[in-house]
Amino acid sequence: MASSASFALTIKIGHYPNLRISQYAAKMLYLQQQIFSLIMSHIPLRSLFLRHVAQTSSAPMGLEVARAAGIYLYTPGGQRYVDLVSGVSVSNVGHSHPRVVAAVQRQAAQYMHLMVYGEYIQSPQVLLAQKLCTLLPPSLSSVYFVSSGSEANEGAMKLAKRYTRRSEMVCFRNAYHGSTQGALSVAGSEAFRQTFLPLLPGIRTLDFNCEEQLPQITERTACVIVEPIQGEAGVVTPQRSFLQKLRKRCSDVGALLIFDEVQTGMGRTATMFAFERYGAVPDILTLGKAFGGGMPLGAFVASGELMACLANPALGHITTFGGHPVSCAAGLAAVEVMEEEKLLPEVERKKQRWAAAMMAHPAVKEVRGEGLLLAVELGDAQRAQHFFRKAWQHGLAIDCFLFCSTAFRIAPPLNITDEQIDEVCNLLYQCLKK
Repeated sequence: MASSASFALTIKIGHYPNLRISQYAAKMLYLQQQIFSLIMSHIPLRSLFLRHVAQTSSAPMGLEVARAAGIYLYTPGGQRYVDLVSGVSVSNVGHSHPRVVAAVQRQAAQYMHLMVYGEYIQSPQVLLAQKLCTLLPPSLSSVYFVSSGSEANEGAMKLAKRYTRRSEMVCFRNAYHGSTQGALSVAGSEAFRQTFLPLLPGIRTLDFNCEEQLPQITERTACVIVEPIQGEAGVVTPQRSFLQKLRKRCSDVGALLIFDEVQTGMGRTATMFAFERYGAVPDILTLGKAFGGGMPLGAFVASGELMACLANPALGHITTFGGHPVSCAAGLAAVEVMEEEKLLPEVERKKQRWAAAMMAHPAVKEVRGEGLLLAVELGDAQRAQHFFRKAWQHGLAIDCFLFCSTAFRIAPPLNITDEQIDEVCNLLYQCLKK
């Protein structure tokens, strides 16, 4: 602890950084600071959270997490919760996977942020981009790293407008593409958009799975942005050949097709990318969430020809922290974990195990989804809210959907074991019985 004399020489007050005060005054000020620190240390963290961290709702969950490992979250008191949300499909290889943690530590010790994205050659970015392109069709060969899924969708829409020289964009009802103004403009919910008007002009909204509306995509359309599986709508999957017909319509009129795989990408649906299930390849693919292995990272991927448009004019699209080297190192490690632990071949079987257990209860009307992105439909919003409370009381961290109030989400880490699935299903069954 510094002496009061040395403290008096360095103290700064208001607009007078060089003001010297007496040793007595300095000592009293120092004691006041210590008392304040002591008081603050005894204020519950929850109170500080509510006071100083901006809230996104009037009733946040408020779960205080001291550590997380695998599929579990632990409170400071040692209470354990099963994470059935995975940070909204982020923690696909579980929490604190040793390989991902080691990659983060190793890269942080070498270097972190160096320069705005795209100026320096940084091996974590290059290696992750190379790996990603080996997993994608040849037409998706150029990766632009960003910081989040919302930013990825913003970049994709800019790229489409720049390449086609058109301005109209098409989206789908009950879609969710992020909260920035461009992404919010193509949200499929008027209630979400209404508060922040005016947003981007020239937006046309269609119904998902409605082939009859596809002719509304015309030569004026720059792009169509769609989730191959609508996540926040309550995990709505495409019917029959809808995505194939959407692909053909875009090709016929020269509009670019953007697949938003921020939530469905990186193995969540039992294939590395959901579009692999449906026989349609996008012009632009957007990624986020699990792409960073638990670290903040996003990307939009296109052909080299398309991506070259962003360099004319120079810096047509730029990001400071996009492709942060630590995030890229974590993302690469997460992909390697999925491959080496052979997680994807097991995801579909695990889905069937979940679905069979849930459908055994009469309160469950339907289980929708692909892989480990599932919606358990209860058919009644009030019943669903009551179930949420019971589940949390039983140590189950669950979540609902933005645009579907009658179902709850099942999206655990992909490396959840059969024994853990059975354990969780028993707890869910108890909650449903009550």
